[in-house]
Amino acid sequence: MGFRLPTPRWRSGAGANPGTRRRGRSAAGTAAAVVIAGALTNPAVASAEAYQQIIVVSTPSASSQTGTLTGYERSGDGWKAVIGPTRAMLGELGVGAPQDDVFRTPTGTFPLGQSFGREPNPGTRMPYFQATDEDWWDEDVDSPTYNTHVHAAEIDSDDAENLYDSGKIYDYAVLVDHNPQRIPGQSAGIFLHVDDGDPTWGCVAIEREEMRSVLEWLDPAAHPHITIGIGLDGPPAA
Repeated sequence: MGFRLPTPRWRSGAGANPGTRRRGRSAAGTAAAVVIAGALTNPAVASAEAYQQIIVVSTPSASSQTGTLTGYERSGDGWKAVIGPTRAMLGELGVGAPQDDVFRTPTGTFPLGQSFGREPNPGTRMPYFQATDEDWWDEDVDSPTYNTHVHAAEIDSDDAENLYDSGKIYDYAVLVDHNPQRIPGQSAGIFLHVDDGDPTWGCVAIEREEMRSVLEWLDPAAHPHITIGIGLDGPPAA
């Protein structure tokens, strides 16, 4: 496709192997559909009362590359575990404050947004698109489409991840919307996706069938969130 390959800046939150990562700058006049794939909730109401589904990712230390993931659903009696617990792979540098070019999984509580995958929709009620080699996540801090999904044959970016060519990790995935304001430097392209056995570049990754189950369970009407932290034993208090 005629991509210009710049000096590698492997930074992605995706956890993809650099050998599967493509990037390029589009030819003049190439049309692109930019999709601002944000949260399904207003951050101003992202309190524990506002959501009925939450995924809790707990790790024993800030430097740990692994943790456990449990999905909870609120009922009249409080929170009930309905997914997991299951092993989760985390960033190569563990967890902490998000930063571009630092392979660390962000800590905090965030909405879950756009879902996608190389496979057809597994039955999720979340907004979902089936990725092709024309679907990208722009992670170039100098780009006007930083931290967005771009659908185009080629992309005008020096740091973009192809959501199809990155391989099986994106058979199923959902956006962890930790940077909805798209502030450069605060990290881009953080997802919950399929585990390939290795630490990620900032994402959370779980076994393929567990990831499929998560997507089947998620319901936008329940304002699903994810909370990531050290030594967590359940959903955050209201």
